[in-house]
Amino acid sequence: MFGLGATELIIIGVIIFLIFGAKRIPEIGKGLGGAIREFRQIKKDISIKEEGDQGEEKGEGEENPPTLEEKLTGKVLEEIPGVKKVMDVKEKVEKVKKIVR
Repeated sequence: MFGLGATELIIIGVIIFLIFGAKRIPEIGKGLGGAIREFRQIKKDISIKEEGDQGEEKGEGEENPPTLEEKLTGKVLEEIPGVKKVMDVKEKVEKVKKIVR
């Protein structure tokens, strides 16, 4: 795996254990697993959308769907602690701005 032997992998594992601690390692693994699941789901969504778009043409009144970059950014930012709260506050501020105008 990437030219690394068992000894190197063990050393890397020990360093990660020392840096993050035993309590944080499962959280990190859970976060990585969730991110991988989200990437796979988005990949499936895109492939299904492309198959559907091949036979259809866009109408003039249709709204543009979010791009892959926007989807990934949204999913990743939701997974990071604290960012979801900030995004909620930002949405509330935007609603207040619309009301004030």
